[in-house]
Amino acid sequence: MSGTGPVRADLDGGAAPSQVAAPPPAAAPGDASAAGGVAARATRQRIDDASVRLKRVLRRVAAHWRRSLQFRTVVATVLLTSAASVAVGGFLSTQIAAALYDQRFDQFSAEATDQLTEYKAVFRDSSATDRDTINRLVVDSVTALVGSDTDSPRQAILAPISGEEIVIPTTSSQNGATAGMLPADLQAAVADGEDIYWSPILIPVTERGEIDAPGIAFGTQVALPPEQTPYALYVYYDLSTMQETLDYIQRVLGISGLILLMMIAAIAWYVTRSVVRPVSYAASVSEKLAAGELQERMEVSGEDEVARLGVSFNHMAGSLQDQINQLAQLSQMQQRFVSDVSHELRTPLTTVRMAAEVLHDSREDFDPINKRSAEILFDQVERFQALLADLLEISRFDAGAATLEAESVDIVQLVHHAVDGARPLAERLGSEVRISSTEASCIVDADARRIDRILRNLIVNALEHGEAKPVDIIVDANSEAVAVAVRDHGIGMTPEQASRVFDRFWRADTARARTTGGSGLGLSIATEDARLHRAWLQAWGMPGEGSCFRLTLPRNQGIELTSSPVALPPGARASSVDAEAPIGAEPAMLGVGENSEAQ
Repeated sequence: MSGTGPVRADLDGGAAPSQVAAPPPAAAPGDASAAGGVAARATRQRIDDASVRLKRVLRRVAAHWRRSLQFRTVVATVLLTSAASVAVGGFLSTQIAAALYDQRFDQFSAEATDQLTEYKAVFRDSSATDRDTINRLVVDSVTALVGSDTDSPRQAILAPISGEEIVIPTTSSQNGATAGMLPADLQAAVADGEDIYWSPILIPVTERGEIDAPGIAFGTQVALPPEQTPYALYVYYDLSTMQETLDYIQRVLGISGLILLMMIAAIAWYVTRSVVRPVSYAASVSEKLAAGELQERMEVSGEDEVARLGVSFNHMAGSLQDQINQLAQLSQMQQRFVSDVSHELRTPLTTVRMAAEVLHDSREDFDPINKRSAEILFDQVERFQALLADLLEISRFDAGAATLEAESVDIVQLVHHAVDGARPLAERLGSEVRISSTEASCIVDADARRIDRILRNLIVNALEHGEAKPVDIIVDANSEAVAVAVRDHGIGMTPEQASRVFDRFWRADTARARTTGGSGLGLSIATEDARLHRAWLQAWGMPGEGSCFRLTLPRNQGIELTSSPVALPPGARASSVDAEAPIGAEPAMLGVGENSEAQ
């Protein structure tokens, strides 16, 4: 038996008949144009609103995807399971359809072959000669070919092959099925050969009323008496019941897959929740620990991996708490020791200073050796007293007792006052101090004593490391801030030196002995003074090109600094190494290196 192709299991249903509506009343051209414009704008607005809502939803989903491990796990599980379910469902559906079709095709092929062969012999051996007898033979034969199977009913069609007709085309169908619904390749095969051929077909209307139902047709060529005129005899089977069975199986598979998918999603959510929830809880506890709530601990239940994680986490937290408490106690003891020693040294130091002053005032009566000893004693007592004052100031900062007494002060006047105080040192070192200011007066809310101390430290530091070269002081302001930059052209700083410039008791050049410079606490105290003002204290340095320290103050307390009116040297790049810059303020910038270019 020859064939032309497999049966299609899924076919589109018929379309509903179209309805013709009555035309609307005619409108004026201007009214139609205006109405069209309004409608177009309304449509665009709806599209824009829908696009905005869609973007908002997508942003929320993307944010949830980035932040939630559980959401990612569940979504990934559902997507992968859906893909697997579609693949498995498609495979099962295909295999079931193929098995069902192959089984029924063999049955239909055997039945059709037997029936067509039998009636082909009936027509060939018939002795009918008149038209009425032949018509009665054709009608009886076509009617006899009707199958009684309720699952796949069989109908028959007899149609002429050539233009000559002995009898009119005959069909057993009650719905007027004709040979025109049969595929052209099947009709051509029957017209040219003697075998039995088959092909899938589309039945316009079945006996049960289905529209465009699938079917399968078998056909062969027969000869009608008395002239042995060639006719085509077809039998076709209605496969709509089998299609309904396949549709039902696919629906069952789809519903089962959807239920299975929902169950897998619920299972994935529960499993991931049982794993992610302790991790999220641990993250929350760790954040509280980082915020200083050292007493926080994880609740531990069970003996599984999560419980062991909780035990280890709590042990770690307890160890950290003990160490932090020990360090805090040690720091308090050190601060208390420095404060107590500094206070205790004030009285004997005062007595020693008085004795040193008496000896210094009487040095002219001494021999040269004792005279020099009295001068050295007086100078070192002065340095000792300055160191003691700095230690007391540092102890106040450490104890949190330092307060800001802000008032309206003229920063330009403070600069001149600090320069006047450092002028003897400048004359002794041979350095010229040059002041450049865009304004004659710059008023800020600040503590004059602390700002004067910062400026004095910066100027003295520049003079001591300026190698007798000029020292430039630049003052500038904008609507939010006032800045003072102190620039020297001396030895400069390396990146390693710049990273420690604000450390306590640190000197850039250890070979520069303690005979020059202060206590080593000046820049540290300046940093604390700047922090009280929520100001920026920044520095830049380059070996052989000098250094530049910049103090940026907000004009009014409460203003958050965003930029500085004075720029660091051109091409300078600074690194952030200052400790604990105030919240909302830029950290101090020290040395050549890693951070963004200073403003």
